[in-house]
Amino acid sequence: MASPHDALGARFRRFAEAECRGSSPLYERLALSIAGDGELLALAAHAPPEQPAPNLFLAAVHFLLLEGAGVTPLARLYPSLVDEPCPPAAAAVAFREFCLAHGEAVRRLVTTRRVQTNEVGRCAYLLPAFGLVSRLAGERPLALIEIGTSAGLNLLWDRYGYRYGVEEAYGDAGSPVQLACQPRGDIHPPLPRRIPSVATRVGVDLRTIDVDDPREVLWLEALVWPEHRERARALRSAIAVARQHRPRLVAGDGLALLPGLLSATPAGAAPCVFHTHTVNQLAAEARARLSGLLEEQGHAREIYRVSAEWLGTPHPQLELAAWRGGRGEHRVLADCDPHGRWLAWRDPP
Repeated sequence: MASPHDALGARFRRFAEAECRGSSPLYERLALSIAGDGELLALAAHAPPEQPAPNLFLAAVHFLLLEGAGVTPLARLYPSLVDEPCPPAAAAVAFREFCLAHGEAVRRLVTTRRVQTNEVGRCAYLLPAFGLVSRLAGERPLALIEIGTSAGLNLLWDRYGYRYGVEEAYGDAGSPVQLACQPRGDIHPPLPRRIPSVATRVGVDLRTIDVDDPREVLWLEALVWPEHRERARALRSAIAVARQHRPRLVAGDGLALLPGLLSATPAGAAPCVFHTHTVNQLAAEARARLSGLLEEQGHAREIYRVSAEWLGTPHPQLELAAWRGGRGEHRVLADCDPHGRWLAWRDPP
């Protein structure tokens, strides 16, 4: 007889096999064990339907561990918590015991929190995309609008440094955020020699993250997978940059706010709407509304849309849509790693 949580179990198995394998042995092991555990699936089922339940559930447990939820054997398995973690072979038992002992706290986090991973590594593929937008816009300053901004860290991409393979560095060599990305394939990404200028930057999210709130910052850290220490270091460095150079963040529905934000674009700037790993949390109808809204706006004004999403493709795809002179064009620019570790450029030079 089918279980009411069979579909959720399948989501955890896909998460383990498609996302964690080769990247997070601990989360791969845990996700596979959760997929066959009715009690843990019942706990994870409290996630809102539009949220990626595996990411949210695992982040909730990670948050409690980072917060110091008692001395527990589970903490010794997390590389984010100990210098020499135990092998993940015994993780399933310790994880199950922890979740059942802290069930109410886990349920509360899963119910009230959102997956708002502010992955600054993704700026490594946003840089060539924004460089391309700048060239199409005649090198005019960009008016950036980010949908699903979280803490707005990716709005500050021009304040970070970059290195692609063994090539020379790009961006701000003195920034505390230095990102490494490995190019793949035969087409070299069109990296801008001069970082495009930014006229304005604003981020929209249903719930923006305040980088001065320790618990909000801890939630961002909990969303980083335990083995990914370099990602965690980049996150903390980007938060330090955001505290010095605060982008404007607006809490609310991006679809409702977008027309007003576009109309407020300063004269002489090129409006550029962007989002990364965001629309997967929207219903298909809302995704269509976003595309339709930009199409409609694009008939009246110049607009650029840079997106990096993972919707049914083997890897996330970086795409560019541009509306100029009332006409639209769409280009698939690259395949990319979800955390920005590699980039396979596809758009011909």
